[in-house]
Amino acid sequence: MPNDNKNLNSGSPKTIKLAKFAGFCYGVKRAVETAKKLKVENPDKSVCVLGELIHNAHVIKELEALGIKTLTEIPEKGEGICVIRSHGESPQVIEKIKNAGFEIVDLTCPDVKKVQQKAIELAKDGYFVVIVGKSEHPEVVAIKANAELYSDKVVVAATPEQLREYDLKGERVGVVVQTTQRISTLNSIVEYLKNVASELRVENTICKSTSMRQTEAKELAQSSDLVIVAGSKKSANTTHLAEILKDITNTVHIENADELENYKELLEKSNSIAVTAGASTPQDVIENVIDKLNERKK
Repeated sequence: MPNDNKNLNSGSPKTIKLAKFAGFCYGVKRAVETAKKLKVENPDKSVCVLGELIHNAHVIKELEALGIKTLTEIPEKGEGICVIRSHGESPQVIEKIKNAGFEIVDLTCPDVKKVQQKAIELAKDGYFVVIVGKSEHPEVVAIKANAELYSDKVVVAATPEQLREYDLKGERVGVVVQTTQRISTLNSIVEYLKNVASELRVENTICKSTSMRQTEAKELAQSSDLVIVAGSKKSANTTHLAEILKDITNTVHIENADELENYKELLEKSNSIAVTAGASTPQDVIENVIDKLNERKK
């Protein structure tokens, strides 16, 4: 559930506001809670995840302490339950997990599943598929692999410049977007494609949680001297959030409360501070940041 937006220090010269849409989104919450539940319900079975369940070291350590292992590669022979993480996987990888002997539990975020399906539909309909996002991101890798089952015309781009190497003149182009991308990134690519494609079909698949989080954070930034973004540096939606806010006001991206020590001078100068967090940031990390900020004022 979103946090209550609140002025935590009314009556004090410094105000600290916590964003409503900070911390776990639905897809992440579902993945983490289900993985933990699987281990509780199957104490005698091995439970593992191929790759990090979510991009947050704090959560990965917590899962490992419960006996839920993170695999970096698929073994030739496996046993027990293998979880498909919230970012999704390619059909080829899922088949390989099955062939290794694992029981699969698919915890791909429903919003990510929608992007995969949209990309497949565009490929089947004969469009040249453009996926807006970072090519190395696991979500994008899985989207691309799904679309490539039906077409060899599938590319990934994060900027219009990256699209210039492809001959799209006169092509029917269909666009989908990594769920955690910036709307400005999508818009710049669409503007480029308008002048190139014979037909352009755009599926804005940025998830609702990402859109609401970014919109609210921008509003908070406009009335704050400083915004603190809490979350993993490996998390796409968290880093995008920090990038957006840096254009509006002083912004720092930290992974945990201890890192606030690196910004003592900036904290002292700021009378109004807003705190937001990425979709993979646990509630206790956010609370620790708030507590640390309050301690500095005592």
